[in-house]
Amino acid sequence: MGQRVNIYQSEPKAFEGMFALEQFLSDSPLNKKQISLIKMRASQLNGCAYCINMHTEEALKAGETHQRLHLLNAWKESSLFTKDEELLLKITEEITLINQNGLSDKTYQQAQEIFDDKTIIAIIMTATTINAWNRIAISTKMK
Repeated sequence: MGQRVNIYQSEPKAFEGMFALEQFLSDSPLNKKQISLIKMRASQLNGCAYCINMHTEEALKAGETHQRLHLLNAWKESSLFTKDEELLLKITEEITLINQNGLSDKTYQQAQEIFDDKTIIAIIMTATTINAWNRIAISTKMK
């Protein structure tokens, strides 16, 4: 089966909330590279080819390197990511893999030691937003 219903064409109002979330993220304390890392990692975990492709291009435009993007799925074994980025990715994975316990108290406490509340909110909302987009893209077989 090819692409399914195009939600945006059929019911553009259905995306209003998603676009509002994206606007919130663009005004958040996270920079474009941080947002791209979150979106890329969640999309990798969810297997969303459409979003991986889109966010790879965005990450490169934001100044991300090919090497870091190639190693993103093995970030725990790489020395290319900062401690802040490693924590961003850990939070992203725990939120994305919510069925495996969700965002742990330990990880949240680590976040409180490094980030202020507005940044923690932005990280959580970025991970939540991309997970929603992944589910839309996969469910509708976006190309």
